[in-house]
Amino acid sequence: MIYSTATVPVNPEGELPLTRDQLWRGLVLKARDARLFLPPGACTKCDVVVDGEEYIIREATIMGDDVSEIITFEPRTKVSFHQNKGPREGVIVNEVLEGDDGSLHLRFYCLLGLRNAEPGGEQERKEQATMDSEERGYKRALLSTLARTRLLAQEGRL
Repeated sequence: MIYSTATVPVNPEGELPLTRDQLWRGLVLKARDARLFLPPGACTKCDVVVDGEEYIIREATIMGDDVSEIITFEPRTKVSFHQNKGPREGVIVNEVLEGDDGSLHLRFYCLLGLRNAEPGGEQERKEQATMDSEERGYKRALLSTLARTRLLAQEGRL
């Protein structure tokens, strides 16, 4: 199994501050079209194929892998990406946290298994290293998500 986590401040000093509502709208947009939020080239296809009241189902190509995800929403708090088709199975979560001082943080965590891979084997270790890496990992995806959300807010599109 692969477990990875990262947490970043939503409003670091010197950046245009985002409200919880703006951040939430950005996360919902990301669930609907990840191409807009992930680093350039990381997502090349993202289509919503079922649009429910508290969930969507999307088919996407992310990092070269075709995936199908059931995405559930806990309003203003959490978006969970349940990967049910593709090389991985499990869940990826983006969660909005609030500190005692009112500061917002965006946390990512996942618990994933690789289909047809030896548990604890080389392929799983490589995937874990990629998820935790600064260059290609989920911390980078969080920062990219915040940058895009901030840009949309500046443009008055959130």
